[in-house]
Amino acid sequence: GKILVVFEWFGGNDGLNTIVPYGDAMYYKHRPTIGIKEHDLLKIDAHFGWHASLRGMKKLYDEGKLAIVQGVGYDQPSFSHFTSMSFWHTAAPNSGNEYGWVGRTASTLDPDGEQQNMIVNIAESQTLAVKAEKHVPLVFIDPMKFQRALFAQEKAAVDALAAQRLPVGEAHKYVLEVSRSAAQASEVVRAAWSRYKGKDNPDLRLLDLDKVAALIEADFPTKLYYVPLRNSLFDTHVNQAAPHDRQLEYCSDAIEGFFREMERIGRADEVVMYVHSEFGRRVPENTSLGTDHGTAQVNFVIGNAVKGGMYGTPPSLSNLVLGDNLESTTDFRDVYATLIERWLGVDSAKVLGRKFATLDLL
Repeated sequence: GKILVVFEWFGGNDGLNTIVPYGDAMYYKHRPTIGIKEHDLLKIDAHFGWHASLRGMKKLYDEGKLAIVQGVGYDQPSFSHFTSMSFWHTAAPNSGNEYGWVGRTASTLDPDGEQQNMIVNIAESQTLAVKAEKHVPLVFIDPMKFQRALFAQEKAAVDALAAQRLPVGEAHKYVLEVSRSAAQASEVVRAAWSRYKGKDNPDLRLLDLDKVAALIEADFPTKLYYVPLRNSLFDTHVNQAAPHDRQLEYCSDAIEGFFREMERIGRADEVVMYVHSEFGRRVPENTSLGTDHGTAQVNFVIGNAVKGGMYGTPPSLSNLVLGDNLESTTDFRDVYATLIERWLGVDSAKVLGRKFATLDLL
């Protein structure tokens, strides 16, 4: 079956120093010091080049498996990490919607919530994006400690409940089902992790994508994986070059390694990955040789099923908006709609509340 993996680059990745518009003189005018020189780039064409740390992603691009989406954002953007990310998580800026876009996608795929373990969230605590009406996401970082962490407080009570075979009220029944399925799931997760060979390969540095690879290899029934980047270095206000170079390399190596693992286990045709941040950075460098919170960003959609290439209109570096920022040219919900409709095969309007345009990348 088709699987979507969302790899969230929290912190606000600087898109202009990721896919670099070296062919535009305004780029160097805005960034005289931190602008990346043409000879240091991995060129895409006469205008754009990859940051040199992104060799792994460039390889996937050269193989035709990676789509770059330019100018992704939304109207009236927030410059707060947490507010902006909550907009991305709910796909509904300023709405206060309590369910996440991935959670609502699960509800659209399986309205009655009958399929267990449809969503896995590799995180310390549940990400808003995966919050769903009837599907309970599995949330863990360490597969071996998963059960204990999940039930630290209420474990005794839940165990007592689960042991009873008495008829119970609806709410009670729900708690029972959740606790049983979570207990069973944690067993399977631990077994999958124990068997996963990729974790013993020193050349594979998959960040938290190794847990996803292990579950896919074990045929776990999850369709939707959500992996927020931990210990992010993307919030590059000061002396940006070194941390940004390093973080891009970590992420790119992890993504390439993950897809090589999918090839090794014969599942590469079934997986699409989507990469986004909560915003990009302002266009001009700041006085601390970094960049401040901005607006539009670059996204990536990756997989064998993807039609590689460049999508979206690159924002102008001459006509800046909202205090030296890029104008968004692609609504992020267009990208969501593309993944929901063209990959997962359900009506995106049910998830997003209305129709959004889709991109021709799947």
